[in-house]
Amino acid sequence: MDIQKSVIARYKKGSDNFEILVDCDKALEYRKGKKIDLMDVVIVETVFSDSKKALKVPQHKLLGAFDTEDFYQIADIIIKQGEVQVNKQHMDKEREEKLNRIIALIHRNAIDSKTGLPHPPQRIKNAMEEVRVKIEEHKTAEQQIDRIIDELRAVIPLKIEVKQIELKVPAKYVGNALKAAKGYGKVNKEQWMDDGSFYVSLELPAGLMEDFISEINNSCHGDVEIKIAKEKK
Repeated sequence: MDIQKSVIARYKKGSDNFEILVDCDKALEYRKGKKIDLMDVVIVETVFSDSKKALKVPQHKLLGAFDTEDFYQIADIIIKQGEVQVNKQHMDKEREEKLNRIIALIHRNAIDSKTGLPHPPQRIKNAMEEVRVKIEEHKTAEQQIDRIIDELRAVIPLKIEVKQIELKVPAKYVGNALKAAKGYGKVNKEQWMDDGSFYVSLELPAGLMEDFISEINNSCHGDVEIKIAKEKK
């Protein structure tokens, strides 16, 4: 692997700094739990206090901080619990993937309000460029779609079908349910019920409903009541 293309994975403990050089894409995948051999992630089998100055961490400090001198056990902790630098190539790749996801969501969920037909993806992309839509790095495609559709209406006619969904979840899954709900649509109401469960009412694009129901079932391990209340157009 090319050391020139490596990025730093950094972990701090107290006043001590621990750095290793890794492949950016593979390190981020490994961090997410994907099955990747750690040997394919690491560029150099050395723990540095400052990788730019090539300053190595003494063995006694590794033992004191990680209770081991084994490089790959230490690398696992640094990657999973520390910070992984993101290079420009990875940022550009993520931005392109998010842009394509947004275009696909609009193509799938919105129609031309004049003809009743979907807008072709290229027309949507051209419209996004025309109004100079900003893709927000720290938000999912789903979290941005409502804003972007509103901006696109200035140059192309768009109508989106909206579903209203009601959820009833046990108290232990409230955090999971709200996270999923807010990631897919607009939460209109949330409240605790007399039986100790939690009620959530939200609106989301009709085309996202199947994905949302799958995610909410996974998040709550199937222990959730789902009701499609009505359609809005």
